[in-house]
Amino acid sequence: MQYKPLELAFYQQPTLQLAQSLLGKLLVKETREGVASGWIVETEAYIGPGDRAAHSFGNRRTPRTEVMFGPAGITYTYVMHTHCLVNVVSGELGRPEAVLIRAIEPVDGIELMYFRREKVKKEKDLTNGPGKLTKALAITKEDYGHPLTQPPLYIAEGKQPQLILSGPRIGIDNSGEAKDYPWRFWVSENQYVSR
Repeated sequence: MQYKPLELAFYQQPTLQLAQSLLGKLLVKETREGVASGWIVETEAYIGPGDRAAHSFGNRRTPRTEVMFGPAGITYTYVMHTHCLVNVVSGELGRPEAVLIRAIEPVDGIELMYFRREKVKKEKDLTNGPGKLTKALAITKEDYGHPLTQPPLYIAEGKQPQLILSGPRIGIDNSGEAKDYPWRFWVSENQYVSR
């Protein structure tokens, strides 16, 4: 399957808005083994310098966060525990913000996803979490800094969700008041949402 990547202009919207606009869009990864893709059904926004949960809190600039200071629409991958997580860089140049993609609903390459996530039995468990979806799509640290407007890793047009819900982000308990910000967004009643 060949899809058309979204234009750069799509990524140049405010981060909280982008986190919601990404819902229903198609995340695509092309590899030698084939194409794997899925509808984005859950995201989390991280608003850089003032957000204690963000890697770039206080404008912290490290080799890991460097890409966040660049233009919107770039891939920010990092490893947490043993999982690689994928984010969309957002915000203006010099404003390190990003949107974490937390869950997708599989579309293309489902057999390939089962092969990559060998112990998984149920389809809903293939991609219902940020570390699961990167394994299923073969998104790795090597994708760091890749422009999402071109293959092999990109986001394409999708389907508009009926209802978007929001609530606190997950797994950031040690981030003070930021742990309560309702900056997690998900497609209502979608079985692939992480929790």
